[in-house]
This record gives sequence, structure tokens and C-alpha cells, in this order.
Amino acid sequence: MKSLVVIGGPTASGKTGLSVALAKQLKCPILSADSRQFYKEVAIGTAKPSPEEQEGVPHYFIDSHSLQNPLSSGAFEEEAIPLIEKLFQEHDTLILTGGSGLFIDAILYGIDNIPKDNKVKEHYIQLQEAQGLDVLLAELAAKDPEYYQEVDKGNSHRVIRALEAIACSGQKFSELRKHTQKPRNFTPYIFLLDHEREALYSRINQRVDIMLQEGLLEEVKSVAHLRHLQSLNTVGYKEVFDYLDGKTSLEECVELIKRNTRRYAKRQITWFKRYKDASWIPYTNIEEMTAFIRKRLQVK
Repeated sequence: MKSLVVIGGPTASGKTGLSVALAKQLKCPILSADSRQFYKEVAIGTAKPSPEEQEGVPHYFIDSHSLQNPLSSGAFEEEAIPLIEKLFQEHDTLILTGGSGLFIDAILYGIDNIPKDNKVKEHYIQLQEAQGLDVLLAELAAKDPEYYQEVDKGNSHRVIRALEAIACSGQKFSELRKHTQKPRNFTPYIFLLDHEREALYSRINQRVDIMLQEGLLEEVKSVAHLRHLQSLNTVGYKEVFDYLDGKTSLEECVELIKRNTRRYAKRQITWFKRYKDASWIPYTNIEEMTAFIRKRLQVK
């Protein structure tokens, strides 16, 4: 049986460095499961690994799509699984890394086939733009209180997706999500990077400062004509849009990015705690962490 090594963890936890080092040792490619790094138009705010950081290791699903053609978790599964099967013809091990838990789930377990309708989706997008996300959340709470309790209430894409499915099917979104695991031709090994909370928050704050030094404001300006897209309704971009609109000062903008990124990291950690078979790795140094993983994989 082939092995899929999953390296997950919250944003700024060091997944890229560990994945690249391990891939070089195992002589295998890397697939990204970071839902923001798919897009060609943005790099700084998504902390996309540069060619230098990739160190010659083949990467898939980096710069693979356009913001104007967003990739859902279901579409990611449809594109990634055939690619994984093809890559396994040449490799015994592959690495899947990222912080987007739903996209990792899509590869490990599969995504339920839930009905969709672009007209219904557009209705809710326009409703959000006109009246705000709270109106959609109130509707979701009334129609599906179970899913309302677990959904990320700051993620408009998931709220809209649930309301779209409810409207199309007449059923609760929580009932449509059957969580039926699809058969896979690999054995998953899940490793999650663990940091002390304050150390992780310090890494996040430092990363935001570096993003600004590298030109985050200019990058956001370059995609301002696409700001209506859901794929840009995300941390690091929406705060800068508000700054550019004169709604906040630059100082307030920076602090909001740091705060919202820390909150996002907290939600990521909560998601990853669902993985009962995962091994949590205390973040130490690359040599120790790769040795730990190779030992679990029984690779000398």
C-alpha cells in the first residue's frame, strides 16, 4: 500500500520548511492543501512558498488556478485524486501539506455530493453584500441550528454554501453531510505541528510584519478589481481593502490582520484536533522532526 504523509498545522507553524526537507529525504513530490495558495494572482498574503523555498521539490496545486476560477473542496478532490494515483505510479510516498482542513478531508475521506445552484448562490452573495453576513447567519440558525453551531461564522463562503444546499434540497445541510468515507488506495500518516500558543502567536505577528515589508499593500492593490470574489474575502486581503477604502488607519489594519490570523489559527487547531489518528509533533528543529516522521514511517 502506498503512503500519503499529511503535514498539517495552523498558519505560520512551519509546515513548508518541514515538508520540503522531508520530501528531499524521501525523494517525493508535495501536494498543497492550502486553499489560498492555489491562486496565481496572490503570493505574499497567502505565504506561498517561493521557488527558492521549494528547493527544487516538485509542488502541485501551487499557482495552479486563477482567482476568477475558484477551486472548491469538491473540485479539489476531483482534480487531486487522479493526480495522486498517477504520482503513485512513480513514488511509494507522497506528501500532502497545508492548513485547510476541509481540503485535507477531501483527499483523506472524500466530500459528500451536495446539490448546488449558481443562481441561488448568487442570491445569497448579493444578500450578504447588501445586508451583511449576520442576516445570512440568522437564516442559517433558523433553518439548520445544528450546522449553525459548528460552522465558522466568519467564513461567508461556508455559510452561503450551506444555505444554497438547503434551498436546493429542502433538507438541512447537516443532514446532507453524510461523512461517508470513500475508498482510497493509500495509507494516510497524519502529522500535525504543535506550538505553545504564545510562540505561535509571535510567529504569526512576525509573519504579518514580513508580509508588509515584502509588499502586501501593493499586492492587494493589484487584485482590487477582483475584490468582489469570495476567494479574496479572506484574512490579509479584506483588512487591506478596508484600509484602502479609508475605513481604518494603516496601524489598525495591521493589528486587525494579526488578530484575525490568530483567530484563524485557533480555528485550524480546533479542526485538526478531530483527527484521532494524528501524531502531534512539538516544533523543535527540522532534523528532529523529520527523524520522528521517518521513524513512524519505518524509513531509515
